[in-house]
Amino acid sequence: MVRTVPRANPEVPTPAAGILRGVSPREPIDLAPPVERAFLVAVDTGEEPGWNAEDSLAELAALATTAGAEVVGAEWQNRRHVDPNWYVGKGKAEELVQAKSETGYDVLIADDELSPGQQKALEGLVKTKVIDRSRLILDIFAQHAQTHEGRLQVELAQLEYQLPRLTRLWTHLSRTGGGIGTRGPGESQLETDRRIIRERIKKMKERVEDVRRQRETAARGRDRRLVPTVAIVGYTNAGKSTLLNALVGSEVVRAEDKLFATLDPTSRQVKLGDGQTAIVTDTVGFIHKLPHQLVDAFRATLEEVTRADALIEVVDAADAHRDEHRATVQAVLEELGAGDKPRVVAYNKADLVDRSAANGEVPAPVVRGAVLVSALNGYGLDALRAEIAAVLASLWEDVDVAVPYAAGELLARVRE
Repeated sequence: MVRTVPRANPEVPTPAAGILRGVSPREPIDLAPPVERAFLVAVDTGEEPGWNAEDSLAELAALATTAGAEVVGAEWQNRRHVDPNWYVGKGKAEELVQAKSETGYDVLIADDELSPGQQKALEGLVKTKVIDRSRLILDIFAQHAQTHEGRLQVELAQLEYQLPRLTRLWTHLSRTGGGIGTRGPGESQLETDRRIIRERIKKMKERVEDVRRQRETAARGRDRRLVPTVAIVGYTNAGKSTLLNALVGSEVVRAEDKLFATLDPTSRQVKLGDGQTAIVTDTVGFIHKLPHQLVDAFRATLEEVTRADALIEVVDAADAHRDEHRATVQAVLEELGAGDKPRVVAYNKADLVDRSAANGEVPAPVVRGAVLVSALNGYGLDALRAEIAAVLASLWEDVDVAVPYAAGELLARVRE
């Protein structure tokens, strides 16, 4: 039997599709998530000269803003070492409760990586969400990951970060794990969750390893063409993507005035002059206190740095902490095994520190492998190209070869 639907009476108003009952059609519905109000806290142990808690909190505030939060306040404390229980001292931790009533913050962000015990203690005291610098950076990476490769590596880093902090979060994601006949005797719910997340980490590592092999295959193809490779490295937001766009002559990478705007490496052929060319790759930026989970997870991508013949280290010439930033970049490069690679240092944003650079009145100075450039207006790019070519030429080796007349193809390849 077919049930008929009665025709609606045209005289009786009915709610339009997509309009909620009780809401006027003229009133716009705001579906955007509410902006979180963040309060920042740091401990200054004095272990890093030239980089104090106030400077680190300024960078943390930029990270929080990039993640979409509104920073409503900050506190820091001078201590010989962080408190093993509260991160800050007990008295300062109680002041955070008072700050919550004054500012109404709904997320507390610590400037260092918190232990699970420290995070739990602070959450119990302030009665709100507590995250650390590592979790904040992971969240930004998750927002900016656009490609399949980037999302894989970010998820792996998040899983490895979450594992020691696991508190019954993952069982609902498993359909095959758990249940009758699958648990060992006496296995607790938390142990089951840990087993599930370890299995996911194992699978993610296998998929990231597939990415590494694909990149290795692409690198072998470049090696067969005998084209030198150069990797752009540097602190986040130093202008690496803008520099690659300027060297290529077109916008091949989206450049934004944001921290970690670029996660996925992009390679392009760049002309250096005198017929020389090189493959230049833009890589992910580094930052102070970079989470080790990210270095491990992005190792497949960062191998572009280790495979490169030379490096372009981009430094923000207008940043007061450029020396500290260079030290951070060098530490990460050494961890990757690329700390001793030949490099050219490009002091970018010259137009912000030198009026003549903004107007292009004088040639760009080159001092011991360092060039003053402006990727925004093109100042110093010719000098940078010449310096890269000189570094690559220094890697050449002179050989004497006797080519038989019958090996014409070999001779053509040599000339190429």
